[in-house]
Amino acid sequence: MLKIRKIQPSDNQAIKKIIQDCLRDVQLNIPGTAYFDPQLDSLAEYYEKLPHGIYWVVIDDTNKEVVGGCGVGPVPGQPEVCELQKLYLKPEGRGHGLAKILLQKSITFAQESYQKMYVVTDTKLAVANILYQHAGFTKLAKPLAGDEHLACDTQYIKSI
Repeated sequence: MLKIRKIQPSDNQAIKKIIQDCLRDVQLNIPGTAYFDPQLDSLAEYYEKLPHGIYWVVIDDTNKEVVGGCGVGPVPGQPEVCELQKLYLKPEGRGHGLAKILLQKSITFAQESYQKMYVVTDTKLAVANILYQHAGFTKLAKPLAGDEHLACDTQYIKSI
């Protein structure tokens, strides 16, 4: 059984490993991606301080192991826009609809404070691109101002 809950400090290292493993697997362990985000060691504390931000983890209830996560945070300088952040799942967490559930949970949360949701990905993450396109995100020609993940080549936005 899988459950989704707000990140706790004890989850920090597990979700950091998931994020970095996923990016390494597709050769995106490079500067300008989430792989090198300075807040990876303390995601729980980082999201706790973010205005209108949150990060969830997916927990396998049978072994209490973190299998993935996803967050929402503001886009600097654009108060009406949030960013879907760090949606990553371990291989065993994929193929069960979890990414779609996390995305919908994020949209529902974001609708309370934002009008649009932005997401940054890469063409190397083909399944992610399909997820965002099926969810009604529109591909942008260039990153939004304030985007820190400039090594990624694909950006989307959606009115929420």
